[in-house]
Amino acid sequence: MRKRSGASEPFSRAKVVSGVRKACQGRPVTDDQLAILAQRVEEDIRASGQAEIDAHDVGLAILQPLQELDLVAYLRFASVYQSFDSLDDFDAAIERLRACEDEAATAE
Repeated sequence: MRKRSGASEPFSRAKVVSGVRKACQGRPVTDDQLAILAQRVEEDIRASGQAEIDAHDVGLAILQPLQELDLVAYLRFASVYQSFDSLDDFDAAIERLRACEDEAATAE
C-alpha cells in the first residue's frame, strides 16, 4: 500500500478495522462484522491484481461493504474519504442511499 507521503507499507486488516471502528462508534456493529469487512476489503484489493494500491483507494474500497453494514457509519466514513465540504454533499449522499434502497425494494 502506498501512503500519501510516498512510503510503502503492507496492507493491514487491523488498520482497516481501526479506521472503520471510529465510523461505527455508537452503532450496532460487532467486532466480528468489522473483521469480516476488513477481510472482504483485502480480498477485493488482491483480486484487483495491482501490485501496490494507494491508501486513499483502500479507503474507497471500504465504502461499499460499509454501506451494506451500517448506513450511518457509511456516511461518517464517506464524509472523510469523499471530502464532503457542505451539507449539500451529505444531502446528495443521502439521496443516493435512498435511491439504492428504493431500487432494492422494487426488485423484491
